[in-house]
Amino acid sequence: MEHQTILIAFIMTLIAGLSTGIGSLIALIAKHTNTNFLSFSLGLSAGVMIYVSFMEMLPTSLQTLTADFGEKTATLYTLLALFGGIALIALIDFLVPKSSNPHEMHAVEEMKSNNSRLKHTGIVTAITIAIHNFPEGIATFMSGLNSLEIAIPITVAIAIHNIPEGIAVSVPIYHSTGNRKKAFWLSFLSDLAEPVGALIAFLFLMPYWTPLLNGIVLSVVAGIMIFISLDELLPSAEKYGKHHLCIIGVVTGMIIMAFSLYLFI
Repeated sequence: MEHQTILIAFIMTLIAGLSTGIGSLIALIAKHTNTNFLSFSLGLSAGVMIYVSFMEMLPTSLQTLTADFGEKTATLYTLLALFGGIALIALIDFLVPKSSNPHEMHAVEEMKSNNSRLKHTGIVTAITIAIHNFPEGIATFMSGLNSLEIAIPITVAIAIHNIPEGIAVSVPIYHSTGNRKKAFWLSFLSDLAEPVGALIAFLFLMPYWTPLLNGIVLSVVAGIMIFISLDELLPSAEKYGKHHLCIIGVVTGMIIMAFSLYLFI
């Protein structure tokens, strides 16, 4: 694989990860949460991830594996990898205490409140989001290795998804420390888990990279993104805004992804 392709994949993962810092800045600077924008954006991200998973990544994975194993066995491996990816990210979510889960949404207005419950989360929340971001970093990096038409929208989708996480991390850290700068920098450090995830994928997967491994990884990544969409993005969009605005975002994301892939045919 070309060095330029690997470098681009790393850059995209870094961009997606650092967007958590944008959410942190919003929490520290803004006076109000634009819930309609967040709801639409999270829905749009979910639409992009769901569409590209079912319409591009899984078919590509199946086609790649069919060349080596035949259609029936390849279908079985594709399904096992898909649900394996779902199980991986679900296990991480299951092991994280609900009270410290960064996907429990918070609003900018909470920065001015005196919520004692939030004070107990603090540093644990930053560590938790770092753990969550490892598989997301792997997913972004691996998509970047396959094709730009897949990687670019996935990077944008995960970046949008990370913005409210930045708010969710900054709020409890600010309350636990009383220091806005510390809240931002701890949130920023948790961003680095995604490029670290990409680095781990590079070190442990790239030496053994084959079309077979590529097909399996595509299905695993699709599973991760489908779970993120259904378990995190859509529920969060519902909490932030109106139901129909969220659905409009989902459909818009699917349409954008569909036409993007169509242009590359």
